[in-house]
Amino acid sequence: AGTNRLLGRTSCCTTPSMLFLKTNPRRRPLTSSIIAVLSLPLVASFVVRFHLLHNHHRLRSSTANQSSYLPTATTTTSSRHSPFATMSEIPNVSSDISATETRLRSLMMNCSAQPQEGSLKTPEEDNVYRDIRDNVFSNDATTTETATTFVSPSEFREAVRSGKFKGPTNGICQGYMQCNLVVLEDGPAAYDFLLFCQRNKKACPLIEVCDVGSPFAEAVGAGSDLRTDIPKYCIYRNGKLESEVEGDVKAYWPEKSVAFLIGCSFSYDGALTEAGIPLRSVEQKKNVPMYKTNIPCRSAGSLHGNVVVSMKPISCMDIAKEVEITSKFPQAHGGPLCVGSPESIGITDLSIPDWGDSVDVLPGELPVFHACGVTPQQVLMDSGVPFAITHSPGHMFVTDLPSEIRR
Repeated sequence: AGTNRLLGRTSCCTTPSMLFLKTNPRRRPLTSSIIAVLSLPLVASFVVRFHLLHNHHRLRSSTANQSSYLPTATTTTSSRHSPFATMSEIPNVSSDISATETRLRSLMMNCSAQPQEGSLKTPEEDNVYRDIRDNVFSNDATTTETATTFVSPSEFREAVRSGKFKGPTNGICQGYMQCNLVVLEDGPAAYDFLLFCQRNKKACPLIEVCDVGSPFAEAVGAGSDLRTDIPKYCIYRNGKLESEVEGDVKAYWPEKSVAFLIGCSFSYDGALTEAGIPLRSVEQKKNVPMYKTNIPCRSAGSLHGNVVVSMKPISCMDIAKEVEITSKFPQAHGGPLCVGSPESIGITDLSIPDWGDSVDVLPGELPVFHACGVTPQQVLMDSGVPFAITHSPGHMFVTDLPSEIRR
């Protein structure tokens, strides 16, 4: 002890326990044993943590190695998932991760139904999913856009113009007004039709009339062209349907044309969907069913005929809500003309529509009938108009106007 003091070993760094050991050499073996025992949990903790970190690093590294098996941006959609078949060949992938990959493979084969993070069984599976998702689904060049995904009406019209979209427009661009089209030659028929719309606003709510000879509806659709921006057209001569034309009617367009745009009930599809009222035609990927009725229109000049209606199956518990919502859209035919009892308006068989497709009416539902923009087409045929171009039933012109606009 005296030597230690002379050598300065009792410095400020010397703890009381050190002094105790130095001044009590007989206690050293027992004290050392106690310290060793107390240190075991700490050492074990470091070993376990090192082992876990090492395994985690191996897992992440092995998953990252799969990038060499992933398709390039030019790989076709049918072969984009080919790397999943070879993941078992990637080095350092454990059997547990291979089993996880098998589950993920079955979940992720369909790009439109990717699993959500946190929906899998374990955190390890979520990690593998994130790695696969980031590598496989990050390349926009390999993503197939669905037909109903459009940022704006102008983008949709461009898709129609380029031939990328050719189907019915129900459910498209919800929140924007859709319109029926009638094109007549300038003259008595065009004037009579303008008067007809004024007298039959429920069936023919007039939204826009273009200048004579103009196919451009700039007031309702910037950069639009009515000759190319509707998926399908009908050509009528002398009151009879001559042909249906997809995508482009420039060859038929009259030099002195008058184009009319009439509101469509598709305009309030978004409002019904937001209210929790399903659209059966959209669910079944069909055109809406449309029927001739015995409800007469008010004649105008040479034009006469009956109202045409579209039909939506609505749950009995949602009828009041449907009537309330649609009545707020007078520019899109407004509320229904009839609820249930199709016989009362001259419809004998719901399964055989005059236009469009038949849809299911389930137990607990009633057919709800709204005035339809196909009414002008029936009137043109009944009246024997010499020439007309219209939209094909269910194939509308989508405008830039919000669907809730008041006119």
